[in-house]
Amino acid sequence: MKLGFVDIHHFRKLKSCRVDFSVNETVFVGANNSGKTSAMNALMMFLQRSHQKDFSTVDFTLSNWEKVNQIANHWLKTKDSEDLNLSIKEWQQQVPSIDVWLQVENAEVHYVSHLIPTLDWAGGLLGVRLIFEPKNVEELYKAYKEASVAAEQTSGSTEKEDSLKLWPKSMHDFLDKELHNFFTVRAYILDPSKATEEKPQDLPNHSEPLEGDPFVGIFKIDIINAQRGFSDSNPIESGTNDSRKLSTQLKKYFDNHLNPSELPDSNDLDALTAIEEARTAFDQRLNKSFTPSISELEGLNYPGFSDPKIKISSKITPLDGLNHDAAVRFNVLQDDSTPNAEPLYLPEKYNGLGYQNLISMIFNLIRFRDEWMRVGKASKRNDKSDDFIEPLHIVMIEEPEAHLHAQVQQVFIKKAYEVLRNHSILTGESSLFSTQLIVSTHSSHIAHETDFTSLRYFKRIPAKQSNDIPCAEVVNLSKTFGDNSDTTKFSTRYLKSTHCDLFFADAAILVEGPVERMLLPHFIRNDFTALDRSYISLLEIGGSHAHRLKPLIESLGLLTLVITDLDSIAEDSRKKVRPEKGKGYRTGNDSLKFWIPKKNQIDEILEASSTDKIKDNSVRVAYQYEMDADYSGTQTKAIPYTFEDALVLSNITLFKDKTSESGLIKKMADAVNKPTISEACNEMFDALDKNSKKAEMALELLFTTEPSELKPPQYIMGGLEWLQEELKNKHKDYVIQSNIEGGQR
Repeated sequence: MKLGFVDIHHFRKLKSCRVDFSVNETVFVGANNSGKTSAMNALMMFLQRSHQKDFSTVDFTLSNWEKVNQIANHWLKTKDSEDLNLSIKEWQQQVPSIDVWLQVENAEVHYVSHLIPTLDWAGGLLGVRLIFEPKNVEELYKAYKEASVAAEQTSGSTEKEDSLKLWPKSMHDFLDKELHNFFTVRAYILDPSKATEEKPQDLPNHSEPLEGDPFVGIFKIDIINAQRGFSDSNPIESGTNDSRKLSTQLKKYFDNHLNPSELPDSNDLDALTAIEEARTAFDQRLNKSFTPSISELEGLNYPGFSDPKIKISSKITPLDGLNHDAAVRFNVLQDDSTPNAEPLYLPEKYNGLGYQNLISMIFNLIRFRDEWMRVGKASKRNDKSDDFIEPLHIVMIEEPEAHLHAQVQQVFIKKAYEVLRNHSILTGESSLFSTQLIVSTHSSHIAHETDFTSLRYFKRIPAKQSNDIPCAEVVNLSKTFGDNSDTTKFSTRYLKSTHCDLFFADAAILVEGPVERMLLPHFIRNDFTALDRSYISLLEIGGSHAHRLKPLIESLGLLTLVITDLDSIAEDSRKKVRPEKGKGYRTGNDSLKFWIPKKNQIDEILEASSTDKIKDNSVRVAYQYEMDADYSGTQTKAIPYTFEDALVLSNITLFKDKTSESGLIKKMADAVNKPTISEACNEMFDALDKNSKKAEMALELLFTTEPSELKPPQYIMGGLEWLQEELKNKHKDYVIQSNIEGGQR
């Protein structure tokens, strides 16, 4: 059995989205505030019954409150009870819900018999909708109307013009206080034949909810939350810092699975005998030590009544041995060359925090697995709810990087699923029991170690109209990385060899070479404040390869600026030539030919409009074009060949004074001291041959020149201006809501 996918509706910014799950591991990635945490919380709060009490009004999609308040206002205005709409259906379209779809094998039907919709069901998908809805709409109506009328009467009793608005000002205000008195989570069976429909299926009229928790006996859920600290709006927390200590977890594990005093068997007899012998010996020693003191008491004719004798008796339990700070110690000096040396130990709290947390989290997973498998004493407890093991174990970990240093994040994600399956019953493909690990992260280290087909990218969708809010769409990257094409292989290998922060960025900039990569951050810092505040992923990838990331960039919907070169070549050969108009030159740059602007001729590329350089409002290309230049006091024009000569032509005065430098900088300085700009361009073109050390030029510039003195080339300025403006628009989280009675702004 597997958790196939879920459809989340009206939960925070997840207005309507589908999340598909991989067979083993699924990792949620995406930029800040993209919906990853909302998705994790929706799963936790709906699927784990103990967390359903954590629902609050902030879990409703914000824009839905306008409709909810309208329903309530209509109730107050309706005089005739026959005209009232007290249907639950109207509410179900506005409240948080989740459709849970399980993939069930024929041999597992006995687990899900209560969820089978019809006798025609032949195996496969089974769906259940969980809705956080009113318990009784009529009772909600009566309570709200009573409170509203009372508030109105009290407010109206004052003679002041601006009377105080008392609670409840709106249904939103009413439910802030009374939510759990009138709302509960109910479950409804879904029609598997409609599982693939884009819109959520409507429940049949008069659908009856299922009794109790529909997933009892089907799956077990365990959770490790992110410990954010400060003030956290998410009430789902896994306890204090002390609960994460390994010694605390060992005590709990021992008590549940190993304690010889509980339900003892033959294997526990030796331990119990040793404990009893230790207790007897300790009692004898205690009574002998206390004899003088007790004799003094007896000399006072005390205790008195029948002169009972005082006897001291100790109680030793196995758990006492773990109930202290040094119960877990780490050997800090392991030297095999001196086997007789006395070992040096430190208590747990003196070990490195990152290492402590790694061990603690791994042990948490061990404990989750063994509780599921009823290891040790857990299998003997006479608990009716534990009669059989659930076929599916779902483990959710929220932002493990909140606990782990960067160095151990990769270790953790590589080992986590392996630990969850490290049990004799769970090994092998034929196991009847399944485990699914769901992780949300903002760590490129964790994404790097994950199979990219297991990534689910949360894409931010900005508010588009009045009374709307930003939402999230989930991209299943198994569809992007799942095929075996050369493009997919390249994308995977490139990201694995560099970094994976692309999955967490607000925007991406693809640059041609090392000089752009080193200087661009300075251009952004000096001239583009809004960009500097954003999380920009800067990827160095040559123009002949940038287009290979096209499928990934477009599926992510990530704002992207591609900074590339003209790469002009002769009309009838691959020979590189200095770009000029009217010569019939072509481009050798595949990104310009096959991505944007999809043109081959240099003349066409130079004449391309701003619109031609943008694709789907999310990707823009920036390349050299004919630029204005002040050359020796004369206004003229030139077409740069690469970033390097474009930078020089944008800073002619600065470079003219660098003739004393060496390498490529000196060649450029000598070029711009030529009498004409045409000679200068020719000499710079010749200097930019295969052997030119461009990266060295960038390093020398950073060493000898204040970056703020460098003026970015015009084509790069235009690209960065576009990116900054688009990011500003994308960060408009909320479109102003107008005239919403009792709504939020």
